[in-house]
Amino acid sequence: MTLPTNPIVVIPARMASTRLPGKPLADIHGEAMIVHVWRRACEADIGRVIVACAEPEIVDAVSQAGGTAVLTRPDHPSGSDRVFEAVERADPDGKCDAVINVQGDLPTIDPAVVRKVFAPLGKDAVDIATLAVAITDEGERTNPNVVKAAISLEHGATVGRALYFSRATVPYGEGPLFHHIGLYAFRRHALARFVALAPGVLEQRERLEQLRALENGMRIDVAFVDTVPLGVDTPADLERARRMLAP
Repeated sequence: MTLPTNPIVVIPARMASTRLPGKPLADIHGEAMIVHVWRRACEADIGRVIVACAEPEIVDAVSQAGGTAVLTRPDHPSGSDRVFEAVERADPDGKCDAVINVQGDLPTIDPAVVRKVFAPLGKDAVDIATLAVAITDEGERTNPNVVKAAISLEHGATVGRALYFSRATVPYGEGPLFHHIGLYAFRRHALARFVALAPGVLEQRERLEQLRALENGMRIDVAFVDTVPLGVDTPADLERARRMLAP
C-alpha cells in the first residue's frame, strides 16, 4: 500500500455566496480570504496548489499574492466539478495521480488537517478520503446542518470506512457520533468518474454530494481530527477568523 506520489491541492472559489457575497475577497488583515486559504494549503507541503476560480477577480487576487489560479466556467453545479475542470486545465497530461479538494472558506485551517485527509489514500482500495470529528456538543446530534458520518471502525483504528452520510442522527443506539468535515482527497481517476455520474436519489434527498459516490459503489475512508475547521459563511464567522488570525 503506497500513497499517490504526485498529488495536487485544488481550492474552489466563487463570488456567489448567499450569506456572505464576495467572500473569497473578504479582507483579513490586508489579504483576501482566499489568499489565506492558499497559504495554508501551501504550508501542508504535499503537492502543487492551485485555486479554481469562477471569476477573474479571484484569479487576480491569487496571482498578485504569488499563487497559481485557473479560471473555470462560472456555472458549475458543485465545487467538485470546478475542481475537476481546473485539474484538467492545469495538468492535461494526467501526471497528477490524486486531487485534494480544500474548501475556499477555511482561512484558519491547520495545514496538518490537509495532510490528514490525504493519508487514507495509502490503502489501494480507497477511492476517496475525507475527515470527521467525534461529536461532543449534544445539540449537534440532532442538528440537520451538522452532517453525520456512519463509519465502520475497528477498535483502536485511526481510519474507518464510510457506510453512509446523513443530516439525521445516525447511527442509532449507544456509542459515538461523528461530524463529517467536507474536505476530500480523490484518486485522479475516481474524481473523473465521480463528476461524470448523475446525481443519485439519496444525494438529492439528503442534499449531500458524497452520497453519489457511495450509491455507485465507490469507497470512502474517513480519518479523524480533533476539531472542526472554521468555515466562513457569515459576517460573524469572518470576524471570528480575523480574531484567530490577528498578528
